[in-house]
Amino acid sequence: MARFFSQKSAARRWLVQFPRAVPLAIFALVMAVTLMAIYAIERVEQRSEVAQLRERAGAIASALERRANANAAYLRAGAALFGTLENSQADHFRRFVSELRLDTDFRGADGIGWAQRVDAGQVEDFDRLVMLEYGEDVHIRPAIAPGQPYAVPVTLLEPDTQRNRRALGYNMYVEPTLRAAMIEAERTARPSASGKVSLSRQGRDSGAGFLIYMPVFESVPGGARLRGFVYSAFVAQDFLASALLIASRGDLGIKLYDEVVSEDRLLASIPSPEPGLLNVREGVTIADNQWVLEVTGGRGSMLSPLSVTTLVFGLAVALLLALLARMLTQQAKEDGARLVWFEEQNAIRDSLTRELNHRVKNTLANVLSIVALTRRRATDLDEFAEGLEGRIRALSATHDLLTQSEWGATPIGSVVEAELAPYARDCGPVIEMEGPQIELAPNDALSLGLAIHELATNAAKYGALSQAGGRLSIRWEQADGKARIEWAESGGPPVPTERKRGFGMDLIEKIVAHELQHPVDLRFEPEGVKCTLVVPVRAAHFFELRRRF
Repeated sequence: MARFFSQKSAARRWLVQFPRAVPLAIFALVMAVTLMAIYAIERVEQRSEVAQLRERAGAIASALERRANANAAYLRAGAALFGTLENSQADHFRRFVSELRLDTDFRGADGIGWAQRVDAGQVEDFDRLVMLEYGEDVHIRPAIAPGQPYAVPVTLLEPDTQRNRRALGYNMYVEPTLRAAMIEAERTARPSASGKVSLSRQGRDSGAGFLIYMPVFESVPGGARLRGFVYSAFVAQDFLASALLIASRGDLGIKLYDEVVSEDRLLASIPSPEPGLLNVREGVTIADNQWVLEVTGGRGSMLSPLSVTTLVFGLAVALLLALLARMLTQQAKEDGARLVWFEEQNAIRDSLTRELNHRVKNTLANVLSIVALTRRRATDLDEFAEGLEGRIRALSATHDLLTQSEWGATPIGSVVEAELAPYARDCGPVIEMEGPQIELAPNDALSLGLAIHELATNAAKYGALSQAGGRLSIRWEQADGKARIEWAESGGPPVPTERKRGFGMDLIEKIVAHELQHPVDLRFEPEGVKCTLVVPVRAAHFFELRRRF
């Protein structure tokens, strides 16, 4: 009580000694909270804008993919047509292209073409074919170079314009980017888009673009042979604009890159009417080729209306709110501290009482079970007293370990060492103990100590610990939240095949197995006793109640 009044007096002294500093400090604190609230609002607004921007980017990416898929469908149809024709007939091709209505349904593309495969011995046949179809003297350019398997020159191209005719005969196979797309299309037997290329070599005006190839095969003995490609050339800027007819871009800035974001990989761009601070990137798959769509937008550096309102409100009420919050917080803190202290003391007292009652009951239950089994097996009073004393000492030794750890977790190695200490003589049996650091709950450590004591007593009377040449190996390991302890004796007197059931077996299989909630595997093999104990490894918060406070 005196401490409470002392604290209240100290607070009053602060207010009296620093009449200006305290209000100013509170005002600064409230303003800091206001600024943090504004920052949080701006972050939420920004995330909302990013989400909207990402949604718009997804819609544009979807429109690009739909436009490319529609174009690829036309190429598949063209490939199916050429696959049924024995020769590349221009009249069938022109009729097919005219029915596609390229002016309305094939937006973004610069026509559809046929590029047949021309081997080294077929160059003259190709020249005659182009002369027959177009009446122009066209040769493959560049010519088939040494080591090049074949050429893929532009053979037919619709619509038949002067610009498209300039592309006739161009050997697209010599350009690495186009060659890679053709090889991929041949490998997958489906449309494949090239990377960024300049369309000037295909007879177009200079500008960035790409081509989509669809392979055509013909049956030959033993399989299929590449016959050529139905393809379309796309001006990237026009292709992007055609996709935006499906998904409106609004006031966004859009850039389209080939595979990676780099200026030299920029395919097309549409600037934003207003500078934006936010940008998102979306992957786009165009005929098995990966593009990156970058969308820029968002408002400028101005605060949102909600942030402005928050700032004005914070400035208006900062002083009043600071003084009121100071008074209420101080009072609540003092009352809360006293209430928490009383609750902690009461909880600690109740927990310690329950813990002590539970552990005393467990210990007494173990003692009563030991007394009952010892009395049942004893033939005289001395045998009863000796057996009972040894087992009570085993419990006492484990209790000492638990007391040292304040009834917390106890290592398996410490329990085993404590129970085998009387048998570890310099010139006696060899005792090997090996295992990792595994800590057990108090009740599990008591049960394990009792089991080790019974095994050691039996080994000292009849087994490996009864003579100098005996060996005892105890190893343990942990797996799946359980500790597995292996007891193995060797080098002792032979174990008889027929023996009566002893107290140790009853104690281990009844009391210990019940307490550990796992069966005990006890085997009397001719070379020595072997026993496997499984002990649960519990988390500390299940038994160390005081640590909660």
